[in-house]
Amino acid sequence: MTRVLLFILLAVPGSSILAQTAPASPSPDAPARMWRCELPGGTYEVAIRSIVSVSTHEYVVDGAARVTELNIDTQGNMAVRLYYIEPLPPKSPLGIGQSTLDKVSDLTKEAAARTGQDEIWQRVVKNYPTTTHTHTIEYRLDSEDELKKAFTSVQSAFETGRGSTFKP
Repeated sequence: MTRVLLFILLAVPGSSILAQTAPASPSPDAPARMWRCELPGGTYEVAIRSIVSVSTHEYVVDGAARVTELNIDTQGNMAVRLYYIEPLPPKSPLGIGQSTLDKVSDLTKEAAARTGQDEIWQRVVKNYPTTTHTHTIEYRLDSEDELKKAFTSVQSAFETGRGSTFKP
């Protein structure tokens, strides 16, 4: 009888271990594990645990524009690229008349702003297939300062594991 009683006493606490419990509801800090970037061209959101690397670099395109680029590489099959692009001013080959070239460039920008044609320069423009990158999400920012702030935001999230939202 004592053996049966001992068996029952041992079996009862063990049965509560085997009982099924309802799955846990999503953690209230789930957004804290995400990095979100809200831009006029769209929204990008990534789980911080999926970020593999964050980098910035600059390059010149066809001698006509300087691009400053932020790349976020993830474990998924999509990469995100945020960039700022600015035209390189033409340089006089002899250094003579540079102020004239600068003035013409300024007047061209003013005219484009008045006619609304500058909007083309301010957004992502692709020429299929030469500038289309498979599995790449691209956003264009309005200033180099915004790009630097985006880098600081995602780098901090990547290094600390704490999510945040970047909105220029």
